[in-house]
Amino acid sequence: MQSTFFTDFLYLTDIKTILFIVVLFALFFVMKQMEKKKVKFSTRMLSATGIGLVLGLLIQVVGGFPDAPLEVPFIAEINKWYGLFANGFMDLLKMLVIPLIFVSIMRVIINMKQGENLGKLTARTLGLLVGTTAIAAMIGLVVGNLFQLGVNSHLVAGEATIREVSSLVDTLRGLLPSNPISAMADGNVVAVVIFAAFLGLATKRQTKKYYDIVKPFIDLVEAFYKIILSVAMTIIKWMPYAVIALLANTIAGRGMAALGEAIDFILVTYIGVALMFVVHLILIALSGLNPFRYVKNVLDALVLAFTSRSSLGTLPVSIEKLTDNVGLDNGTATFVGSLGSNAGMNGCAGIYPALVAITVANMTGTPIDMTFIIMLVIVIALASFGIAGLPGSATMAISVVLSGMGMGEYFPLIAGIIAIDPILDMGRTMLNVNGTLTTAVLVGKSFNKIDQDVYYGRKQVVTEE
Repeated sequence: MQSTFFTDFLYLTDIKTILFIVVLFALFFVMKQMEKKKVKFSTRMLSATGIGLVLGLLIQVVGGFPDAPLEVPFIAEINKWYGLFANGFMDLLKMLVIPLIFVSIMRVIINMKQGENLGKLTARTLGLLVGTTAIAAMIGLVVGNLFQLGVNSHLVAGEATIREVSSLVDTLRGLLPSNPISAMADGNVVAVVIFAAFLGLATKRQTKKYYDIVKPFIDLVEAFYKIILSVAMTIIKWMPYAVIALLANTIAGRGMAALGEAIDFILVTYIGVALMFVVHLILIALSGLNPFRYVKNVLDALVLAFTSRSSLGTLPVSIEKLTDNVGLDNGTATFVGSLGSNAGMNGCAGIYPALVAITVANMTGTPIDMTFIIMLVIVIALASFGIAGLPGSATMAISVVLSGMGMGEYFPLIAGIIAIDPILDMGRTMLNVNGTLTTAVLVGKSFNKIDQDVYYGRKQVVTEE
């Protein structure tokens, strides 16, 4: 089967490709049976994660653990077909992000009670997001130095080139919605939030004098919110199926050789992620809530973040878990979640840049003194404002940080790290999302907007479909 029809159109030239596609559908059937038997959603998610891991390793075994898996025809074909279900699911989630945020922000402002302060909500959210990112950077500094990343490094300089870096002023200006439609198309979530906030505030003001005139618009917002929420719940039900394909694709497409070259960096990254995760749980406990119950409540969002590697794509699920499982009101959940997708990402903009900076400093003999440490934390905290939850955001983050530290010329030295970015990105993205979820819980608790009966499972939120 080597004709153009099979190689370039169907992507089916090997019997192994067909067999693994059949295996995937068989596993989908298993997940469907679990769903019919009313197995808990979180259990199905964890099962899908384990199945996806085993499936990815099995593809690697059949391929003979190649150094460049995607150059093996049948693995490349599997990657393409599995991507239909994995990336297709993420595309559907991303489809929801902008309309869900837009209508939710307007709705929460329109329904905001007299005396509630949007400014305080914004300040507390940004303060916690950037503050936790600074803590993540310090954890990265400590573990990076402790494990001496970059000392006697075997990483070889490659072709990686530094991403174009914008100034802080240009980055902040770029977040303003000069063209709301363009902002929606580009996924500029902060711009969408600002535009929706202006519309919501204007609508709320007009209700005082012209309630009868603006009421149809308010009804439209409420109706659109109910409809988009129903669509979201329908898509979220398919998550366990997508997780199998997502994780299998990630494992099968990377190869073991690439991991071996940067195994120390991978291990230290996940140690840093684990430590920062513990910090999040401590913050939850200090707020007076049970941190273990918190993990149970948001586990599905964390699993999706880990397997999908998309903070923005996980946003609809994060909002749903904060609302239905944590007991946070939908307005606060949407607002904090939206800002958390564009600022203060603890993994991509906190721990990761710190570890990369330590690695480059050790590789080049740059002294890691107190001046270096203070400057690095400040640069990371400031840079975290403009790092959006989109593909390539981590590379942009390290570009900004290395440039800010005066080490931009050494960017090619980390080509080996960038090569295994998908493996690193799984943990980083989960930490990004957990940082946002933690911030939402802390902000909600500070405003007394968490229903503890829902949080502790004493009362269930019924979501309309």
